[in-house]
Amino acid sequence: MEKQSIQDRYAPQNACFGCGPANPDGLRIKSFAEGDDFVADFTPEKHHEAFEGVLSGGIIGTLLDCHMNWAAAFHLMELNCLDAPPCTVTAEYTVKMERPTPTDGPLHLTAWVKKSNPERAVVAATIEAKGEVTARGEGTFVAVKEGHPAYNRW
Repeated sequence: MEKQSIQDRYAPQNACFGCGPANPDGLRIKSFAEGDDFVADFTPEKHHEAFEGVLSGGIIGTLLDCHMNWAAAFHLMELNCLDAPPCTVTAEYTVKMERPTPTDGPLHLTAWVKKSNPERAVVAATIEAKGEVTARGEGTFVAVKEGHPAYNRW
């Protein structure tokens, strides 16, 4: 039996471009909790390129943002003993390109929570291609309250 991603389990109707299972034109990344880390594999397509053989920086940012956001949401769910992840939004994030990210094979994303409190988490992540880190990200993600446009989005 195939493992179910965090997105498929908790937000099957989510239409986010990066991680929404319900967006047929999106990236539809699938994140999984593995111990203290969160992992995802993504295989780029030709239309994700900035130029021949190299992934667009915007796609890199989206992959990191969405994957870190789900790591934060899942972490806050466990921290607060909730039945489902709270809806979280990106307060801020940074991306550092270490080297060109190739599009000729799968990419591996790893995220981990650096610090948190019951309402927010700081998460770091990497993208690897062929065993080398090509990009790094770090962000702060906040659980939103009723009245916020993202409240109950999944």
